[in-house]
Amino acid sequence: MPARAARAPARRVHVVAAVLIDRRGRVLIAQRPPGKALAGAWEFPGGKVEPGESRAGALARELEEEIGLRIRDPRPLLRLTHRYPHSSVLLDVFIVRRFGGRLERRDAQALRWVSRAELAAAPLLPADRPILKLLALPARLTRSAAGAWRVLHPPALRSARARRGLLGAPLLGALCRTPGEARTLRQADFLVLRDPCPDDELEALCRATPRPVYAAALSLERAWALGASGVQAIV
Repeated sequence: MPARAARAPARRVHVVAAVLIDRRGRVLIAQRPPGKALAGAWEFPGGKVEPGESRAGALARELEEEIGLRIRDPRPLLRLTHRYPHSSVLLDVFIVRRFGGRLERRDAQALRWVSRAELAAAPLLPADRPILKLLALPARLTRSAAGAWRVLHPPALRSARARRGLLGAPLLGALCRTPGEARTLRQADFLVLRDPCPDDELEALCRATPRPVYAAALSLERAWALGASGVQAIV
């Protein structure tokens, strides 16, 4: 019997996407046009990162080229990897609330502003669906705004996950002593660093984990520049 040919590894593509939120709280989604892979599915607008580009720079370029919007202050949310039959996608997702310009269909794609309820029911790409539950996370974690999430010490996280269905629990975060500990916590929806850490360690954590990261003792602008989704003020 002839040996089976080895399957070629899936091509990996690095892309960025924006959850654009307008003043009414609506989110912009785009439909992939005919001729593209997964045509007809809806997604958050964005595109490929070119060699040598920063993630935020690629996002700004793609949104202006594809839909005519100029963005400011993109907030990192998370990065994730998803494998499709034709390729493996590394996706960096940002939340964008400040933007200008005129919305245009420059790539023959349909565009829709949708409510959060409509967004949950939309036929989004599989890679985009995990993003939805994380939109409840704020840029600043404060105890006064903890209705949609809970932060637990790692030993309590596993049991909380087991009871989650009974409690109707919100998102569960892990309070981590170090970036090294944060890398090991698979049970958490998001990660909260208890103490300040060096910039290079924070940046490396944000690149390595598929979960939003909250930094300690940094400005929002600095945290975002390093890839964190926000800052915490709970300890």
